[in-house]
Amino acid sequence: MDMKILVVGGGGREHAIADALSRSSNVEIYSVMGKENPGIAALSVDVYICNEMEIGRVADYAEAHGIEYAVIGPEAPLEAGIADELATRGISCIGPQKEAARLETDKEFCRNLMRDHGIEGCPGFAAFHDPDEACRYIDAHDADLAIKPIGLTGGKGVKIMGEHLDCTGAKEYVREIGGEVVLEERLIGEEFTMMAFVDGTHLVPMPLVQDHKRAYEGDVGPNTGGVGSYSMEDHSFPFVTEADKNQAFAIMEKVITALNAEGLPYVGFLYGQFMNTAKGPKVIEFNARFGDPEAMNLLSLLTSDFAEILVKMATGSLTPADVSFAQQASVCKYLVPEGYPDAPQKGQLLTIGDYGDAKLFFANISFEDGEYYTQTSRTLAFVGIGDTLTEAEMQAQNAADSVTGAVRYRRDIGTQAVLEKRIAHMRDMR
Repeated sequence: MDMKILVVGGGGREHAIADALSRSSNVEIYSVMGKENPGIAALSVDVYICNEMEIGRVADYAEAHGIEYAVIGPEAPLEAGIADELATRGISCIGPQKEAARLETDKEFCRNLMRDHGIEGCPGFAAFHDPDEACRYIDAHDADLAIKPIGLTGGKGVKIMGEHLDCTGAKEYVREIGGEVVLEERLIGEEFTMMAFVDGTHLVPMPLVQDHKRAYEGDVGPNTGGVGSYSMEDHSFPFVTEADKNQAFAIMEKVITALNAEGLPYVGFLYGQFMNTAKGPKVIEFNARFGDPEAMNLLSLLTSDFAEILVKMATGSLTPADVSFAQQASVCKYLVPEGYPDAPQKGQLLTIGDYGDAKLFFANISFEDGEYYTQTSRTLAFVGIGDTLTEAEMQAQNAADSVTGAVRYRRDIGTQAVLEKRIAHMRDMR
């Protein structure tokens, strides 16, 4: 009998999750999403259009269809307690319960956990719930700070003094968001992401990947949810040493140990975003789920059975032998509506041409009468796979060029020029 797995969420990340599950044997995919994603719908036995935050309705649907395992894509349903609710129905959830998900949904909780358990890689920080106190701290420190709203912001809420804001602008921003803020030392270096499968105790890492948050080429413009990402054929980066990589993984292991010590076992995907500084990796943040777009890179490279991995995560029996990835490079390029993220053009017609061997993942897009139209967020993504980064980038680039309509994308993601810039910066720092 086929295993019934529910995918919650309707973006590019969730399309990648469904695609990976479709390569598993003996799996029936069910899906819940706020708007229909045509890619996920095509892979699903049944689709339920429902706000993912209505966790009672989602759980009712899962129970009615005999779902055995649920994979949660976005962070907001985790914060709302979807894993807790599914557990009461006897459904195994790949995604942490509400209190453990605070690792992402409450930045103050995350920093306090690292500090209280003596976990290295934690930057200097102070948390505030009063805008006047936060503003006095900014005045007193007269230095670059990272300003982070304590709660969820969809990857768009962090502002950096000296980069996005001056001192006056920083205080205005703190007041704008109500003073619920963590102020941290500004980290200088090169970012990288390490994600891991977590079964409550054991962690199995995935290849390193680097996301691009800035809207425009050259890493300028406003922050977005991420407009592209890349990984390399050796599963690391030239600007990350083996010691850096091992230290990042050790930090993630200690975080899971700390959560267990607090009585908060964690089952799901753990996303560690690190800044590789002159003194080694520091934690920018943790996410309690797959990254978007990074999930598209890594799940496209996954060669082991994804459904089997999920079952072993749910049963606490995951080992490194259960997980394997192709020794290839990947480049993901997101196409977004013109005007994104500040004033995206919605309802614009798109035509997708011959995109070759690249993988296509749909995100915030509508499909009506055989035509595709933009919505208000990231539209679709292409992932190129190759034996080298150059091959993967060329494949993704040619695919992106096949699309006509009021969309744009960053041509520089995954290019050798960007990689060389990262390498040179890290070499100069060290």
